[in-house]
Amino acid sequence: MIVAHLDLDAFYAAVEELENPELRTKPLVVGGDPHGRGVVATANYEARKFGIHSAMSCAEALRRCPHAVFVRSRHALYREYSQHVWETVRGVVPTVERTGLDEGYLDIGEVARDFLGARKVAEAVQTAVRAATSLTCSLGVSTSKVVAKIASDHRKPAGLVVVPAGSEAAFLASFAVRRLPGVGPKAEQRLVAGGVETIGALAQLGDSDLKLLLPGSVGTVLRDRARGIDPRGLDLQTERISISVENTFERDLTDRNLLHAELRRMAEQVAGHLQKTGRTARTVSTKVRYPDFAIRSRSTSLRVGIDDAGQIGELACGLLDRALADRPGALRLVGVGVSGLASHRQLALV
Repeated sequence: MIVAHLDLDAFYAAVEELENPELRTKPLVVGGDPHGRGVVATANYEARKFGIHSAMSCAEALRRCPHAVFVRSRHALYREYSQHVWETVRGVVPTVERTGLDEGYLDIGEVARDFLGARKVAEAVQTAVRAATSLTCSLGVSTSKVVAKIASDHRKPAGLVVVPAGSEAAFLASFAVRRLPGVGPKAEQRLVAGGVETIGALAQLGDSDLKLLLPGSVGTVLRDRARGIDPRGLDLQTERISISVENTFERDLTDRNLLHAELRRMAEQVAGHLQKTGRTARTVSTKVRYPDFAIRSRSTSLRVGIDDAGQIGELACGLLDRALADRPGALRLVGVGVSGLASHRQLALV
């Protein structure tokens, strides 16, 4: 398999720069109100020089760069650009798994016989996207999703990194273990405490040490990924783009009834978008952020996709209750999201 991971560079900020070219030379932050409780969605590379990054509070971003320009997110506009990008990509590589508005996997092996040809195809994708949209993208090309994803982030912006068969483990070895997809904060903490700080160190762990640090099947999966082994193919059944709505409160909320009401309001927005686009979702998620900026997310998956606001709201409220049972307290933000999207099945009339 030859697969590429494509990632649009600072996508939201790049779109805003296209809409207003005067922003290109300025530190630009896309997100909420810097004088309130807004959060950074993304920042352009000028702003990143000041240490500004996504999920940071906008107030902190303003403190780090007082002359930064702040703009509110415009998701409808970003979806339009995203659709144009992926239509362009499919003109070069027909088989694509979109995992977000700004990223996805490409089946390069469908149009290239070897890695030399794969590089040329990846270059053609970058050229086509730039010509059609004026946006830049970075690509990683390798034999598996996990290596391709890490490679795409290695030389941003507008980077292209090809990791041929046989060199995957060597490429991954020096990266911090947290960079490996699937290694979350808890796994990272356990690994680092055990002296495993790099992906290469994880790849070399023996079975007994691995079981002590990461018991269960997850340890084996992560060690395989650290060695560049990832059997996942492209998921072509659904385009796993999520739809989400979230709100940062003017003051922290503890009232469960108010929180539930807010989630149900968001569920109506999410369901409206699903119905408008003729899609259903199999996974519902609730996101919460605490006053110390800690984030908790809970999700549930269904056997059959739904688009009903009542059902989505009910599930979201239950997930909120689960999150607060694990960590009680006031909340500064809540959000509702759905994923596992698929088009409605049409019944043939006879």
